[in-house]
Amino acid sequence: MKAIQFTTYGGPEVLKMVELDKPNPEANEVIIKIEAIGVNYADTARREGQYVVPTPLPFVPGAEVAGIVDEVGSDVSTVKAGDRVVTLLGSKKATGYAEYSIADERGLMPIPDGVSFEQAVALPLQGLSAYHILKTMGQLEEGDTVLVHAAAGGVGTIAVQLAKLMGAGKVIATASSKEKLELARELGADVLVNYTEDNWYEQVLEATNGRGVNVALEMAGGRVFIDTLKCLATFGRLVVYGVASGEQSPFNPSSLMARNQSVIGFFLPQIMRKPRLLQSSMKELLDYVGSGQLKLQIGGTYALDEAAKVHQLMQGRQTTGKLILKP
Repeated sequence: MKAIQFTTYGGPEVLKMVELDKPNPEANEVIIKIEAIGVNYADTARREGQYVVPTPLPFVPGAEVAGIVDEVGSDVSTVKAGDRVVTLLGSKKATGYAEYSIADERGLMPIPDGVSFEQAVALPLQGLSAYHILKTMGQLEEGDTVLVHAAAGGVGTIAVQLAKLMGAGKVIATASSKEKLELARELGADVLVNYTEDNWYEQVLEATNGRGVNVALEMAGGRVFIDTLKCLATFGRLVVYGVASGEQSPFNPSSLMARNQSVIGFFLPQIMRKPRLLQSSMKELLDYVGSGQLKLQIGGTYALDEAAKVHQLMQGRQTTGKLILKP
């Protein structure tokens, strides 16, 4: 089978097309004939040797795949050959940027009729992150006010919509440009704030009549984290899911006590350790897409041999929406 592999860390140019043996499934595994592959910043971090866990060489990147079950292991009972499925790859044997991959039966989710492979593969990382940041960690309640940073990004575009679907009374979206804020408005945001402006947090407080927000999604770190704390309401929950700025923030935990506030960390692989929780939330997301209630931003589809080009475009901030490879 064809696959994209790197044998040394570096820039997009280290991604090479190679021929590998098609994998064989063990008892509880299946082989998926891949129809769509999600491209993520985690893939570029892997390629550069900067991921949160070590990346062994040689390595085939890619964590999100959608396709058709090609073979099943002897103990597989929940799917059969020919089924359309989407999954997050967790096995060390998995090959995401490839024509085929191996996957554990427990992580597979059937793709319902009316949902394309491209739509399905746009959900596992960003969709599940947005869902569990809001619901599992943020404990979003009906009528809550939600602050979504980077609202035009992969997680942000989904979070704006999910917050509304989950009953949020008001969604405040931040972004760095007029165009990105307009996209957030189209997706359902009630209040738009440009976070490059020095007083952006004052605009958030003004929009909440000084009360602050009940749930805040924060992935920038640095000054943005500190200013987001200023926006938090009594009993407010700030969920941290990244440090895009690379800047850590000085933080005094006792400052949370006066107003019973919380700062919570989120890391999707911990959710993946709970298959039932993972599958129920993924089903809900797929149903939202199938019914038209959740709109996914597909930025472009590319051939598998264009993987290096896609990495270059993504890291150069020359794209919007979800980028997809097709074998």
